[in-house]
Amino acid sequence: MKYRIGKILTGFLIILALLFAAAAIPAAVAAGPVKLSYANFPPAPTFPCVQMERWKTEVEKRTNNRVSVNTFPGGTLLDAKNMMDGVISGQADIGCLCMAYQPGRFILTNGTSLPLGIPSAKTGSLILWDLYKKYKPKSFDKVKVLTMFTTAPANIMSKKPVRTLEDIKGMDLRASGGAAQILKAWGANQVGMPMSSTPEALQKGVVQGLFSSLEVMMDLKFAELCKYVTMTDTVIYPFAVVINMDAWNALPDDVKQIMDDLGTEQAQWTGDYMDKHVNASMQWSKKEYQVEFITLPGPEKEKWDSLLQPIIDQWIKDAVDKGFPGEAIVEDIKILTKKHSM
Repeated sequence: MKYRIGKILTGFLIILALLFAAAAIPAAVAAGPVKLSYANFPPAPTFPCVQMERWKTEVEKRTNNRVSVNTFPGGTLLDAKNMMDGVISGQADIGCLCMAYQPGRFILTNGTSLPLGIPSAKTGSLILWDLYKKYKPKSFDKVKVLTMFTTAPANIMSKKPVRTLEDIKGMDLRASGGAAQILKAWGANQVGMPMSSTPEALQKGVVQGLFSSLEVMMDLKFAELCKYVTMTDTVIYPFAVVINMDAWNALPDDVKQIMDDLGTEQAQWTGDYMDKHVNASMQWSKKEYQVEFITLPGPEKEKWDSLLQPIIDQWIKDAVDKGFPGEAIVEDIKILTKKHSM
């Protein structure tokens, strides 16, 4: 009898010990990693998605896999048009958006798209991030901004050579965002279409080229169709990575700190990657398809640039009319360009 009672008591104590041990396990560990969805709109091989995968890897590594990020490239969760509102509503926890696609919504940060001579993606990315941190525009009040970055400067890829302003007049070129004003100033016509539709449009003669950063010569094989590139180094496109506010608030404080610490680092890493990738694309295009890269002579380049000053003046006026310090923002961009180009 005593033996049975002792056995029962021992079993009860073991069960009690297990219950105490289970209670001591942190809830986050018991529940598994925090899972976050990350939406992006370009195809997986392109640089906005490459930076997405790098960010995912760094977050998972630095949190010891307490955070798991599931990525959705190519518009499989949210497309470019719906990215910001989709993140705000919680359709995705994190999203990458191109602000140039909504110039009226992201006025301040789209100031970096002006033809102000930003020379590289690295410089542009750090300028954009500094500009955001200084002004904290209200257009981002409903989300937490994780990082920002830009493309490399846009150049003209075409089926025929463009060496003078006369050559570009009347040309139909695929472009998006603020590039439309630039092409108009030069006498060309902007044609809006998804980048994925551009190869067919080139083959059918709907467009004679495109105006974009040069990584697409290799990534999307435009070097097969566009045998000439005219170096204008004119406009960049700004991107932001944002997280839903409820998803952000639910994260542990140390995880928030890790993501905050990645903000500037990710901007610089993406800019560096983009610049190196553009250079690789140019070299590949020359080697594989004998693409000619045309540099405009000084006096000719001055003609092109002089036609763009009214765009800057008009942006300043429009920004002021909408309550933004337009002149100060442009001056900040110029100062930051010198700072981050050193």
